[in-house]
Amino acid sequence: MPTAPIYKICPASHWRTCQQTGRLPLSPVDAADGFIHLSAAHQVQQTAARHFRHQPDLVLLEVDPDRLPPGALRWEVSRGGDRFPHLYGDLPASAVLRATPAPLDANGIPMLSVAPDPPPPDDSALA
Repeated sequence: MPTAPIYKICPASHWRTCQQTGRLPLSPVDAADGFIHLSAAHQVQQTAARHFRHQPDLVLLEVDPDRLPPGALRWEVSRGGDRFPHLYGDLPASAVLRATPAPLDANGIPMLSVAPDPPPPDDSALA
């Protein structure tokens, strides 16, 4: 059974750099926290509204967790007690399945096209 994709919202300029260098540059928040913030499908719209409102020229990266460095992805409790995927390592361009523009709606919230998936299994080995 294939692993559900996870998502990263980033400036289009970061995606262009990733395509050129092979890895996604860290955002200031990612650098400060020591990991790359990602979202599951059921989390990404709230992430967009909360952290990316009024930020133009964004893209949504669809990431294949199976293509990430072994052991680098951890599902950790964050906002509202939900577990979010955090990447402790580089996000390689080879892990990105698709990059989709995320234009802003009338309220300044990025519009994302993501098929919902269930939350990750409650497996303490993932934390």
